[in-house]
Amino acid sequence: MRRFFRHPVRLVPIGFLVAILLGTGLLMLPPMAVEPRHPSFLTALFTSTSAISVTGLAVVSTPTYWSTSGLVVIAVLTQIGGLGILTGAALVILTVSRRLGLHNRLLVQAETLEYGLGNIRRLLLHIGATVLVCETLMTIIVSGRLWLDYDYSLGRALWSGGFHSVQTFNNSGFSLYPDGLRGFSQDPWVTLPLALGGIVGGLGFPALFEAARQWRQPRRWAVATKLSIWGSLILVAVGTMVFLAVEWANRWTIGQYSVADKLLAAFGQIALARTGGIELVPVSALREESYPLLIGLMFIGGGSASTAGGIKVSTFFLLAFVIWAEVRGEPDVTVGHRRVATASQRQALTVALLSVAIVAVAATLLIAMTNHLPFQAALFEITSAFSTTGLTVGVASALSDAGHLLLIALMYIGRVGPLTLGSAIALNTRHRLYRYAEEQPIVG
Repeated sequence: MRRFFRHPVRLVPIGFLVAILLGTGLLMLPPMAVEPRHPSFLTALFTSTSAISVTGLAVVSTPTYWSTSGLVVIAVLTQIGGLGILTGAALVILTVSRRLGLHNRLLVQAETLEYGLGNIRRLLLHIGATVLVCETLMTIIVSGRLWLDYDYSLGRALWSGGFHSVQTFNNSGFSLYPDGLRGFSQDPWVTLPLALGGIVGGLGFPALFEAARQWRQPRRWAVATKLSIWGSLILVAVGTMVFLAVEWANRWTIGQYSVADKLLAAFGQIALARTGGIELVPVSALREESYPLLIGLMFIGGGSASTAGGIKVSTFFLLAFVIWAEVRGEPDVTVGHRRVATASQRQALTVALLSVAIVAVAATLLIAMTNHLPFQAALFEITSAFSTTGLTVGVASALSDAGHLLLIALMYIGRVGPLTLGSAIALNTRHRLYRYAEEQPIVG
C-alpha cells in the first residue's frame, strides 16, 4: 500500500471512484425520486457517474424522475466533480485549518497540473473565488431574466438560474427542462451568460489565471496558456461559422430564426457543445454534416486542468504544431518563439492515440450490443460520454444494461483522463544507465 500511494497521481482515479459510489448510495434513497420508490442501482450509478464526471448524460428524464432532493444532490455532485475531488478536499482543509501540508499540496498538484508547490495555496483560493464569482454572476443574470420576463417566482427563478449556472460552468449537461434550454436559445440574457460561463470554465484554471495577470502582454504567456486561450477562441469561432453554414436553412433547428437569433443560437450551441451537453437546438434534428463537427469539437474538449473533458485543446494544437514542423522540415517544434520539449510532444501523442483507440473500440462494442444502431449515432454517443460532454441523439436512454455500463466506464475514464489513469495503474519511474543504438525505421 505504501508503494501504491507513493505517487499522488494514483489517488486521482480512486478519489473519483469513491465519490461516484457515495453519490450512487445517496441517489438510491427513496426521497431522491419523484415517485415513492428506490431508484435502481444502475440508474443511480449512471446518474452519479454522469454528475461526478460533469457529463450530463441521463438514462431517465432528469426533471420528471428525480425529486428536488435528487436534483440538489446532482447539482452538488456536479460541483464536486467540476472542482476535482482532491482540489475540493484541499479547499475544505484550507478553509477549516488555514494551512495546507506538503502531502495535500502534492495531491492538488497531481490533479490541477500546477508545477510550483509554493503557490498551491494561492491557486486554491483563486479557484474557489473564481468558481464562486462566476457562478454567482451567472445565477443573478439568468435568475433575474426568468423572474422579470418569464413570470417565474423568485424562488423558482433562483433555483433554475443557479442549477443551470452550476451545470454550464462545470461543463455538464443536466437540465431542469425536458428539452434542455431550447426555449431560451433566442434569449441573449439566458444564452450568453451560460455560454460564456461554459467557455471560462473550460479554459483551465492555470491558463485563466495567467491570462488574467498578464492580459496586456499576451506574448509573455506560457505556451500552455497560449494554446488553451487562442485555441479555444479559434475552435468556437470556426465551429460557429461552420454550424451556421450547415444549419442556416434547416427549418427544424435555426432555419426560421432571424439573423441575430441564428448567430446567438449557433454561438451558444457550439460554445456548450465543446464541453457541456445542454441543448439549445435539437441535436437529433441536425443535418448529417453537423455531426462530424460536433464529434470533433467534443473529442477535442476544453483546456487542461479545467472542468472540461476531451483530449484537451492544448493537446490538439500542440500536435498541429508538430505536424507543421515536420512538414516544413524544422528540427524543433516551436510555439510563440519557445521550443516545445520532446516529453510534451510524446505525452500529447500518447493522449491522442489512446483516446482514438478507446473511442474506436467502444463504438465497435456499442454497435455489437445493438443490432440496428447506425455507426454515426454510436460514434456520437461514445464520443459524448468519453469527452464528458453529455449531448445525445436520443440513444443513451434506450441502450441495454451492458450499453449503460459501457458509457459509465467511458465517462469515468474521460473525467480521470487516459494518461492519468494509465499512469496511476502502471506508474514506475525508471532511470536507465544506458541507451541503445539509434536506428530510423521507414515511416509512410
